[in-house]
Amino acid sequence: MSTITKVFKQQHGFTLIEMMIVVAIIGVLAAIAYPSYQQYVIKTKRTDMMSEMHNIASEIESRKLAQGSYSAISTGVITDFATAYPRQGTKLYDVTITNPLVTKWTITATPKSNTQMAGDGDLTLNYQGIKCRGNSTNKKCGTDKEWSD
Repeated sequence: MSTITKVFKQQHGFTLIEMMIVVAIIGVLAAIAYPSYQQYVIKTKRTDMMSEMHNIASEIESRKLAQGSYSAISTGVITDFATAYPRQGTKLYDVTITNPLVTKWTITATPKSNTQMAGDGDLTLNYQGIKCRGNSTNKKCGTDKEWSD
């Protein structure tokens, strides 16, 4: 036997079929994992906005205690907090606050159109701590896990 024949017999590698099977398996795993990842990202961004709304609510009450009335802080609160969020990066929500600010205030975060949050529904938080999530036809409200479902 010649040396060339011995070299060819000793080579090992993957066949095209084996490579295609590996690629197919990776494709199936990616097709299953990607939607779950996208839902996780959306839930995380919603949670960030919920946290920000609680911070705004705390600031409203703190300023009210310091100034003595909602009317005294109304303009400042709306100027400082009724804006697009998050404040850094891609803006995902527009926040509005009852204007003028009164005893029965409500904070609303509306998802911006053409963002991944667009179909997620509005988030609201009011002076009683009642949270709502969804649109007018599909809205869940309460004081527990309504935002995270």
